[in-house]
Amino acid sequence: FTTEDGAVNAGGSLVLFDTATAQQLYLKPGVFQNATVSAEAGVSDRKLLDEITPLLPKDATAQTGKALADRQAKDIESGLTSLNTMLLAFAGIALFVGVFLIANTFTMLIAQRTRELALMRAIGATRRQVKRSVLLEAGVVGTLASVIGFLLGLGLATGLRSAMGLMGGKIPAGPLIVSPTAVGSAFAVGILITVLAAWLPARRAAKIAPVAAMSSVHATASVKSLVVRNSIGGVITLLGSAGIVGGAASGGTSGRQLIAAGAFFALIGVIILIPLLSRPVIALVRPALKKVFGVSGKLASQNAVRNPRRTGATASALAIGLTLVTGISVLGVTLGQAIDKMTTDNIKADYMVSMASGDSLDESALRALSKADGVTALSPQQAAWFEVDGEYHSASAVTPGDVEQVFSLTVESGSLASLKDGQVAVGSKTAKENGWKTGDTLPVKFDDEKKGELKVGAVYKENEFLSPFVIPKELADEHSASTRPEIREIWIKADGGASKANEQAVVDALGDNPAMSVMDRQDIRDMFGGFINTALNIMYGLLAMALLIAVLGVVNTLAMSVFERQQEIGMLRAIGLDRGRVKRMVRLEAVVISVFGAVIGVGLGVFLGWAIGRTLSADIPGYALVIPWDRLGVFLLLAALVGVLASLWPARSAAKLNMLTAIKTE
Repeated sequence: FTTEDGAVNAGGSLVLFDTATAQQLYLKPGVFQNATVSAEAGVSDRKLLDEITPLLPKDATAQTGKALADRQAKDIESGLTSLNTMLLAFAGIALFVGVFLIANTFTMLIAQRTRELALMRAIGATRRQVKRSVLLEAGVVGTLASVIGFLLGLGLATGLRSAMGLMGGKIPAGPLIVSPTAVGSAFAVGILITVLAAWLPARRAAKIAPVAAMSSVHATASVKSLVVRNSIGGVITLLGSAGIVGGAASGGTSGRQLIAAGAFFALIGVIILIPLLSRPVIALVRPALKKVFGVSGKLASQNAVRNPRRTGATASALAIGLTLVTGISVLGVTLGQAIDKMTTDNIKADYMVSMASGDSLDESALRALSKADGVTALSPQQAAWFEVDGEYHSASAVTPGDVEQVFSLTVESGSLASLKDGQVAVGSKTAKENGWKTGDTLPVKFDDEKKGELKVGAVYKENEFLSPFVIPKELADEHSASTRPEIREIWIKADGGASKANEQAVVDALGDNPAMSVMDRQDIRDMFGGFINTALNIMYGLLAMALLIAVLGVVNTLAMSVFERQQEIGMLRAIGLDRGRVKRMVRLEAVVISVFGAVIGVGLGVFLGWAIGRTLSADIPGYALVIPWDRLGVFLLLAALVGVLASLWPARSAAKLNMLTAIKTE
């Protein structure tokens, strides 16, 4: 049949049953979940609603079609809130990195126009007028950039829809919606970020005395300002680090919130301190650069620390991006290995059978598998619920005697053989929290509203694949409120372990049904660990924008540096430095700055990954910090490659300078 159902248009499926079959499978005979009513011609929705409401039972409600559509739209919007928040967070990171690029650009532009600004001051321009001129320039640049960025954003949104379709994802058809809020936000953010980033350079330019500025092209920072900057940066870094360590020690949600606040301050503090850190850190590699690359390496290391503020601002952009990438990598790899260990430690089964759609399996699948060749143990993981002392508890209904062969269960007291006698097993944490022990009798209210008593026959160490209560399947079937048991998975132990023959026997027993998924132990490990890898890839993709901005910052810094050093480069060419070594000097300078920022980012990222992991360790059995040295090495190599690629154009420009023209440049 055909349908305009939104879920189907978005890639989902829809199956229709006749009423009797649907009630038998999912509810009870004569029971309905909802009903749709159509009005006669001329009858309003409101009037029909008033007529229907008195006819309904007390626990039923009625609403108009419009109200239902509005509620569903609101539910969908609410469901996308977390996705929107995540995307906005990464957009904020990209903007934060962009601030350094903009501020660095205006700082260099103002340094080049120092004499021009000083002359304006000398002929009567006030500090306020100088500052205003720079900020107006930033406003014009921000407006133009916002227009271009907004148009590119619309193109990106259209392209993403097409890309999702090519990758198999589907979204409901409909026009691209451009709301006034989106337009206003884009332009407000673009212009404000640019103006705010240019404010500090504008303020610094306005404070330059006319006579001092006209006597020197470069306005260097005073010793006092650097001391104040480093002192403030040191205090902020210590406060942030203390917050991160405190959050790691606290654990839980509150600990993670403390780590987030500490990370923010630590990152700000390190950014402030980066100019101070650049000299000693780059000094460590200076001998190696000189030995390997000769005079080009020596000049590159000296140029990299000639203007610590500029080097710091450029390296900061890379440091921010790599801090996040490294932290996510450390956390992701650590969690991935913990989940993989949890899977291998808790599962003995050779195969897991489930519905590919995520629905529950039918009882017939269990019966068919029990007759399959090579099956030595078979247990469902069937969902059940009951109430103990007014509190609901979930339970896993299993096959007594077989459950021990498909799951690794550590019994702390009692015996799992008691399941055959209708007794239950309780997880140790749940038993400890409620003061239960082996031999206790618990008053329960079952899912079918009947009351009874259950005896605790065993207490076992929690298995992440089972509920806190483990009960025999017969007990769950006896007190189920539904005619169809909710079998989430079926776990199978095969004679001789996993093999092609045993897997084929399982598939054949299920009738080669494509709606059912048969996974071996490696498939199960990949399924649970795959989420972590997918999340990591999404994070890497979102952070790529911030790293791209950082690369542009390196290009910008080198281009401005080459422009400022035209006379110096001309002198070097005149005394014998050939074009090849000029290119090498600029490239090495870019590599030094990029790797310096990467080292800072990787170090801070490992620190954050460790801290966040500590807050999760209590909830993840077998958690142990794993530092992915191979990935960290790749990050540093990529940073060096970024430096090489970013330097291609500036290095070529430097090598092509006419030495006589460059020497005459003022």
